[in-house]
Amino acid sequence: MEREQRLRDETGAVWATAVCFVIGAVCGVVLLGGDARPLTGAGSLAMPVAAVAGIVAAAAFLTSTLLHRRGETAPMPRWQAVVSDLSAGALTLAFGAVTVMGVLLAAEILAVGLQGLRLAAIGGGLLAGAASAVGGRFAFGAGIGLRTADLAALLFGFLVIGTLFAMVTAADPRWWETNFSQLGSGWAFNGTLVVAGLLVATVGSYIGRDLHRTRGDAALGGIAVVVVLWAATGAALAAVGLLPLHRSPIPHDIAAFATLVLFAAAATATVAAVPRRPRILVLTSVGVGLLAVVALILWMPFGLYAVTAVEAVLVGLGLLWMATLVRVLGILVPAQSRPSARRTLLRAG
Repeated sequence: MEREQRLRDETGAVWATAVCFVIGAVCGVVLLGGDARPLTGAGSLAMPVAAVAGIVAAAAFLTSTLLHRRGETAPMPRWQAVVSDLSAGALTLAFGAVTVMGVLLAAEILAVGLQGLRLAAIGGGLLAGAASAVGGRFAFGAGIGLRTADLAALLFGFLVIGTLFAMVTAADPRWWETNFSQLGSGWAFNGTLVVAGLLVATVGSYIGRDLHRTRGDAALGGIAVVVVLWAATGAALAAVGLLPLHRSPIPHDIAAFATLVLFAAAATATVAAVPRRPRILVLTSVGVGLLAVVALILWMPFGLYAVTAVEAVLVGLGLLWMATLVRVLGILVPAQSRPSARRTLLRAG
């Protein structure tokens, strides 16, 4: 039965890919009518194609979620259903943003290898169809059964794609001599941080879901603290993007520092809430913490590398820890949904 269900899901995903291609191609032809356009630059194909693909991918995820997980919230109390619906809404926006940024980065790379290429409505429409098919395929598949590990991988991929796009489009090619915040003079890096903040908060919601599946209603108080800390971390990260360094230097620095502190607090609370605290998770948490301290010491007192390097190290260590966490949760957490018996979050009964 499980094999047959997986085959049906795969068949549905293939049909969804075809539908996404057709919708993307038709919309692309309509939007790109007129003279031939270059891949990037003023009046280029990149932004219209990315917008079409992003909307199609978001619609694909929402459609898949409604088709495959609509009944999941039916037995849940209202507060739990609201949290689930908010997470689905955030992910709908995130899949659209990830697709947009991925298409824009791909266009920049193709423009280097295919210099002078110009496409008219038909060629641009086919390009929009292909981008929509790829984005829609991944988004539709995620809606069938999204795990916390998949969401963490999405966050990692989006950070990489968004940062690379910000690098290749940066106004100052020597931004790296100062810090990553210098990329904030453009919309790409700021937008990446805002969407990444949304994803961090959503990861926290899914971590809370996993903890509830393993520990039940008795642990809701501690789980709520974990979810709130992750939401605050995501909000602080989004604030870093909303308050660029060149416009609001002091608020930007405060938001960046708050992001680091809140991430550490959320990580500590999460490890404390995981049942039986697996040794590998504890060892990874301690090791990552020590490496972060060493990186800061080598940077501040000794000045062995620039701020850009220490920022990259800290982000990499944070993602490494998160990867270990979600894999451990994937082993411990049952796949079945667990509706709460509490009518309200604040009290039992």
